[in-house]
Amino acid sequence: MSQEWTPPPPAAETTTSVPNYLIPAIISAVCCFPLGIISIVFAAQVNGKVAAGDIAGALQASKMAKIFSFILIGLAVLGWGGYLIFWVLIGGAAFFGNM
Repeated sequence: MSQEWTPPPPAAETTTSVPNYLIPAIISAVCCFPLGIISIVFAAQVNGKVAAGDIAGALQASKMAKIFSFILIGLAVLGWGGYLIFWVLIGGAAFFGNM
């Protein structure tokens, strides 16, 4: 009276693709060095969580990587833009002040 045991199908066969936003994370790390590492950490967690079957955790890590990356890139653009405008104004004042 033995029955054949059939294992359940693996849960990892789902074709869920979760973006990891690693490229924007690296760009944000270059632009805002110490703070950009946060986005790299979240982006690096995505593929491991997908492989482990934790799709909800992978989606959360992907969302956090996206948020941190784009916020830090925006802050870098604003900071460098403000820096450039400041020096253009200072240079213009110095140039026109000597006339």
